[in-house]
Amino acid sequence: MITEFQRARAFWLVAPGRGELQNERLAPPGPDEVQVRTRYSGISRGTESRVFRGEIPLSQYLTMRAPFQQGEFPGPVKYGYCNVGIVEVGPPALLGQTVFCLYPHQDRYVVPISAVTRVPASIPAGRAVLAANLETALNVLWDAAPRLGDRITVIGAGVVGCLIARLAGKLLGCRVQLLDVDPGKADIAELLGVRFALPELAENEQDIIIHASGAPTGLAAALRLAGFEATVVEASWFGTQSVSLPLGEDFHVKRLHLRSSQVGHIATAQRSRWNYRRRMTTVMELLDDPILDGLISGESPFAALPQTMAELSRNPPGVLCHRVVY
Repeated sequence: MITEFQRARAFWLVAPGRGELQNERLAPPGPDEVQVRTRYSGISRGTESRVFRGEIPLSQYLTMRAPFQQGEFPGPVKYGYCNVGIVEVGPPALLGQTVFCLYPHQDRYVVPISAVTRVPASIPAGRAVLAANLETALNVLWDAAPRLGDRITVIGAGVVGCLIARLAGKLLGCRVQLLDVDPGKADIAELLGVRFALPELAENEQDIIIHASGAPTGLAAALRLAGFEATVVEASWFGTQSVSLPLGEDFHVKRLHLRSSQVGHIATAQRSRWNYRRRMTTVMELLDDPILDGLISGESPFAALPQTMAELSRNPPGVLCHRVVY
């Protein structure tokens, strides 16, 4: 007989553009596992929208796998990595604790104990859905390697861009500007404590430019705003979209440095001393910032997730992190 604890519902992308909730059966957790009941999950809109639309290049099917993904691109596939829940079966030290896991959208699941990170009591569970995006933001700044007093530009006021701007704005002496084509993002920049500018009105001669808009025009703007021998870090992921850059202008004469950043590997300068556990523990400390609640732009019930994901994949304006409530 299957008990309630062995029943689960999960969101599956059954085909590009079409998702549904499906019933699943859970095996009882082993001695080194925990069973988690989800309270919230977050939609990482840039990546998950591309997954939903079927825009994962064939060459990246393996690279883009989420830690607990089931199925294969383009579908059917169970994808996601922003899950916050309560341990309902596990060792006494974790029982009843709120934890974060890089797990897809599912109301109950079983994972190794090593896959969950305890959420400190000082951090609201609903804010912890930002942990995966904040981990990306931290890694991007490590790759950018800013110095005190640098002029830093972040292009793209989505969730990752806003988190990068928030972290960069805490560096002593650094002047940070957050760019977006939507003038309405000025309010979120003010909340984060950084300057806002439209791309055409931004300050140039920047020391570090971090591109996180997901639009090729944003990366071109990054090259334009860079100072001599500045570093441009590409944090966007374009999927199957081709990107054309004006490298025939002053890219060479400025001796610009263009590099990628991707959260799947710890940044080079930290890699010999850091592991994923230490990085996520640091992320939990950085989440102790009430300002970050302003990045949750909306929420909806888990039962409505197929419709919600379809709507978000059309890139409606004003959406930052969308939270799913279980």
